[in-house]
Amino acid sequence: MSADTSLSSPEPASADTAAEQPTTTQRPLRAHAQRNRDKLIAVARTAFAAADDTVPLESIAREAGVGIGTLYRHFPTREALVEAVYAAELDNITTGVPALLEQLPPPLALRAWLERYGAFAAMKRGMADALRAGQASGRIPTATTRERITAAITAILAKGAETGSLRADVDPDDVATMLLGIFLATAARDTPEQTGRLLDLIVDALLPNPGR
Repeated sequence: MSADTSLSSPEPASADTAAEQPTTTQRPLRAHAQRNRDKLIAVARTAFAAADDTVPLESIAREAGVGIGTLYRHFPTREALVEAVYAAELDNITTGVPALLEQLPPPLALRAWLERYGAFAAMKRGMADALRAGQASGRIPTATTRERITAAITAILAKGAETGSLRADVDPDDVATMLLGIFLATAARDTPEQTGRLLDLIVDALLPNPGR
């Protein structure tokens, strides 16, 4: 999957949409406006994950069932939309760990979380240029992202160690590093079957082994 090479260039707002862009002081969104914003983020997340080329903002607005003016009112530039999608997806994968651990035993919760993280990695490839611009400007702090990912892994490993279903001698940052290697190595080939097998190997490596 190729990166969206034009994401770092803001979409020009037309004269009739410029007035709709947010001011520096904003009131909390009303329920209808919040639903529109959430829908735009959800549609954009799917579009960026599947993108092989630039994703037109008009198509995102159309798929979300709103006008382009509504999109610009919430997200004045393409970068603003990309950053909102990134933040929402990062929240989803880092704050959803407790719910996974309530529903599944730790090894299965880990495997489900790895699948979610894989979808997050795929989505990032679809908006790589804008993400790099956001990281360079400090609007997307790379260190904080890594810390939150590692903290999610830490929580799963801790629960697994507590129940005896996962190893207790593993550094969560090592797992995060292995994941980065997997997704970097498989990005260009777009082979989900191989990625799945590699994620299975990570889980297998984290299962307790009485012989260790």
